[in-house]
Amino acid sequence: MAKKRAHQNKASHTPRGAASIEEARAFVDKRNIEEIECVVPNQAGVARGKVMPAEKFFGGPTMSLPGAIFYQTIAGDYPHEVLDKDAPADGDLVLEPDFSTIALVPWANDPTAQIIHEAFYRDGRPVEHAPRQLLKRVIELYHRRGLQPIVAPEIEFYLVKKNLDPDYPLEPPIGRSGRAEIGRQAYSIAAVNEFDDLFELIYDYSEAQGLEIDTLIHEEGAGQMEINLRHGDPLDLADQVFLFKRTIREAALKHDMYATFMAKPIAHQPGSAMHIHMSVTDIESGRNVFSDKDGKPTDEFFSFLAGLQTHLPAAMSMLAPYVNSYRRLTRYSVAPINVAWGYDNRTTGLRIPPSDPSGRRVENRVPSSDANPYLAIAASLACGLLGLEAGLKPSDPVVGSAYSLDYDLPRGILEAAAALEESEALTGLFGDSFVRTYTAVKRAEFETFMEVISPWEREFLLLNV
Repeated sequence: MAKKRAHQNKASHTPRGAASIEEARAFVDKRNIEEIECVVPNQAGVARGKVMPAEKFFGGPTMSLPGAIFYQTIAGDYPHEVLDKDAPADGDLVLEPDFSTIALVPWANDPTAQIIHEAFYRDGRPVEHAPRQLLKRVIELYHRRGLQPIVAPEIEFYLVKKNLDPDYPLEPPIGRSGRAEIGRQAYSIAAVNEFDDLFELIYDYSEAQGLEIDTLIHEEGAGQMEINLRHGDPLDLADQVFLFKRTIREAALKHDMYATFMAKPIAHQPGSAMHIHMSVTDIESGRNVFSDKDGKPTDEFFSFLAGLQTHLPAAMSMLAPYVNSYRRLTRYSVAPINVAWGYDNRTTGLRIPPSDPSGRRVENRVPSSDANPYLAIAASLACGLLGLEAGLKPSDPVVGSAYSLDYDLPRGILEAAAALEESEALTGLFGDSFVRTYTAVKRAEFETFMEVISPWEREFLLLNV
């Protein structure tokens, strides 16, 4: 673990990003880059784009892709009722590189760089339903108030044996001891050490990309891990989560196993979350607006918290985007079922971690690790902002267990999608185009899910009904 900490300290000094096309060209020339992956995150947070020779890229760095990339479901289908209405010709969008995101692709066979791109219409307007553009819009709303949101994501995932048959349940992988985990090994150093070589590779890949890991721990489930990122700008942290997911999957494949960010990949094991820690600073002074000069929580802190309580249920489809996501959110399953809040209370959807006044923050424990990081962070910050703007007041904090309280989150993706459509506050903030597109994608994914007959149905209905 000492070596891993050394890697972490080095990573913060690794160059990542460029301020201009000239600096990006110097980045590429210095590293003898041959190819560039031009990527854009779609609604699922999946990388879409093109790979092109470096010389061709710098000969004309603007590229195009069909607008349908933002209408595609996780199964590769398209909800034609919205595609036919909003983009009947499926014309090209202009994808422009954000040179601040340029980084190496350390697992590539040939020297390769990657650059995250922004989506625009040909008349220069940003694509309203593009996830990265949506997050930028929410951040800009804070900036107009002289505020800067700060976030720190925590991403949980499972390591599992390779599984080529989707009907076969997932199993924990074999570690260096030659045995798979049987019981839960929360916070076990020995359980992490079972996969030392894999985590060394993850740290090496992260260092090569300039990604900053804060801590690595073993979580509750068998083969379940968590990586925490350092706090910072929301767009940069969303980019890092986007890249980390690719990184962890690639490192796992090098060790003949899968890394999965499914919310509930294994029955009777805890689900995987993407907890998001949030605070807000005053741009001019740099002060955390959640604490006053005496170190006490401010009205802004409580209003931000109340905004999350009020609006998170309507934003649920952005935090728990798939049918599988709702398998995680069940009572007494180490996951929240409501938006109660409490001081250092991990049973609530909203936890206030212990901290000094400058570090006062809210931890949103609702999002699952399968969520698109751009959308999960945008939704969380948007709900808090709505609370700030309206001066909302939160409920009383929960002192005991919140698992015994009522559900106040949607129980399924269709209910969650309907709640987003019915929320005038969130639709007004995100725009009609995003809400219409996103909910159509979610409904199309549900219809695909309904085409599959589950083992439960065969087990209990086949001979009994």
